[in-house]
Amino acid sequence: MHDVRELTDPEENAAPRLARRGYELRIQQLEKAQRRRSAAVTRTANLRAELKRASQGGREADAEAREEARQLRDQAKTAAAEERAAEKQLQQALLTIPNIPLDEVPDGFLEKDAVEVRRGGPPPVAADETRHHALLGEQLGILDSARASKLSGARFSVARGPGARLERALGDFFLDLHTSAHGYTECSVPFLVSRETMTGTGQLPKFEDDLFVTRAGDRDLFLIPTAEVPLTNLFAQEVIDANRLPIALTARTPCFRAEAGSYGRDTRGVLRLHQFEKVELVRICAQQDAQQELALMLRHAEECLQLLELSYRVVLLPAGDMGFSARMTYDIEVWLPGADAFREISSVSDCGTFQGRRAGIRIRTPDGRKVPAATLNGSALPIGRTMAALIEQHRQPDGSLLMPEALVSYTGFRRILPDGSTTL
Repeated sequence: MHDVRELTDPEENAAPRLARRGYELRIQQLEKAQRRRSAAVTRTANLRAELKRASQGGREADAEAREEARQLRDQAKTAAAEERAAEKQLQQALLTIPNIPLDEVPDGFLEKDAVEVRRGGPPPVAADETRHHALLGEQLGILDSARASKLSGARFSVARGPGARLERALGDFFLDLHTSAHGYTECSVPFLVSRETMTGTGQLPKFEDDLFVTRAGDRDLFLIPTAEVPLTNLFAQEVIDANRLPIALTARTPCFRAEAGSYGRDTRGVLRLHQFEKVELVRICAQQDAQQELALMLRHAEECLQLLELSYRVVLLPAGDMGFSARMTYDIEVWLPGADAFREISSVSDCGTFQGRRAGIRIRTPDGRKVPAATLNGSALPIGRTMAALIEQHRQPDGSLLMPEALVSYTGFRRILPDGSTTL
C-alpha cells in the first residue's frame, strides 16, 4: 500500500517507476479521489465545529435555534458518511497498485531478463530426461500422483513409505536449522485466515482467483497460499518498539494455490501443485535495515541447499516479474537435470513498508514517532520441490537414491534402494 501523496508528487516519479513493472499509474484519478476525500474531511470538520459553537453559545434555547441545530447535526452526519465513502474509494484504488521497484532492480518482464548473481552447490549433474523426479519417484514407490488424482483430481500428489518419511525429515531439518542456527522463532499458525489478513500482505484484492476460499457461517475464510500471510499479520495493527527489531519468524505449513492461468506449465510431478508444504521465513525491521536483512535471509535460504548438496543459482528478478508486494526479489533456482533447466525453489523478497502500511504494522522509534515497518519474506524451503531436486540430483547409477549427510539423522536411512526399501 502507498501514501497517496508520494504517488502524486512529481518529484517521486512514481508513474515511470511503476511502468517498469507494466503498471499504468492513473495519477489524475488518484488526485481526484484525494481532492474528494480532502473536501469531505474539511466539510465534516467545519460542520462539527459550527455545531459545537451553537451548543456552547446557548443557541438551542428557542424552537428556531433547536431546528437549526438539528439541521447542522443532519448535515454533519451526511458529511461524515461522504467522508467515509471518499476514504473507501481512495483506499480501494490504492490497494490495487503494486509496490514500486527499487532502482537497482533490472528492467524486463520475462524469466530471461533476470540477472544471474552467483551459483552454488556441487557441479550440476548432466541433463538426463530419465532423471525426472516423477519417473524416478514412481519407480522407487515413493511418489504416487495417479492415486492422488483419484482423491482430488489433477495437481495433487501422494508421498508414501520412505518418500513420506523424507518429506517429514526435510521439514524438521529446515526448522531446526532456522531456529537453532539462524535465530528464527518457530510459530504454529492458522491455515485459514480472514479477508483482512489476506489484504494485509497483498494477496487481496488483486489475486482472489488464485486463492481457495471456504464459507464459515457468515464469513469467508481463505486457505493460506504461504505462511508469509499469517506470520506477517501476527503484528497487524500493532506498534513495535524499535529495540525489539528485527523480528524473525518461521513456520512450516501447507500452502494452497489455485494456480489460475498456469495450466500447461510444469504439470508433471510436484513442481506446481494445488497443495504443498513449505517452510517460510519472515523478518520485520526498520526500513533503513531492509536491504541488509534481505541479504541475510538470502544466505539463510541458500544454506539449506548447500547442506543438502544441491546445485543452484541465484538470480535478481526484473521489475516486471516480481510479486505484487515486492520491491526487490532474489530467486534461488535449483538445477533439475530431468527437465534440463533451473527451476525456482525460493523467492526472497524485500517489501519495504508496502505490507506494513497495508496491515498497520508500525514501529515506535527512539524519539517516539510511529512509522511503518518494513517486511521481508522468503521460502526456505518448499518440501516438494526440494524433494524433486534431491531425487533428480542424488540418483545413483544403480538406481538408488542417496541422502545427503545432513539428512541422514532425520530420515533414519542413508539410501532408498531401487525396490523401495531403505538402508543405512
